[in-house]
Amino acid sequence: QVQVVESGGGLVQPGASLRLSCAASGRYFTTYTMGWFRRAPGKEREFVASIAWSDGRQYYSDAVKGRFTISRDNAENTVSLRMSSLKPDETAVYYCAIQYRKYSSGSHSDQSEFDAWGQGTQVTVSS
Repeated sequence: QVQVVESGGGLVQPGASLRLSCAASGRYFTTYTMGWFRRAPGKEREFVASIAWSDGRQYYSDAVKGRFTISRDNAENTVSLRMSSLKPDETAVYYCAIQYRKYSSGSHSDQSEFDAWGQGTQVTVSS
């Protein structure tokens, strides 16, 4: 079984920064990608960012590009998401996920190709 645990959510003001962290553990052989997704109230869960474990290549949604930074620690099998200039409409539950199976599509953002998920951490952006 694979466990994914997020931390770092909270309440921040618009324009502030926040850092989320995620750790994966359990029985699997290889990490291919780790990523962050979010679900805002009344909306579908959407891709935010991901990072390829082999080369550290980063992928971002257009909505967060330039403001969010994803990073990884291979040795610790952890991933972080640094979020800057947060907006009220980015209030959401943020989920971390790990891809430990190899998919032929090579997608780094397709939710169906992430194999284990955390419970989510709430981020609220409000004044």
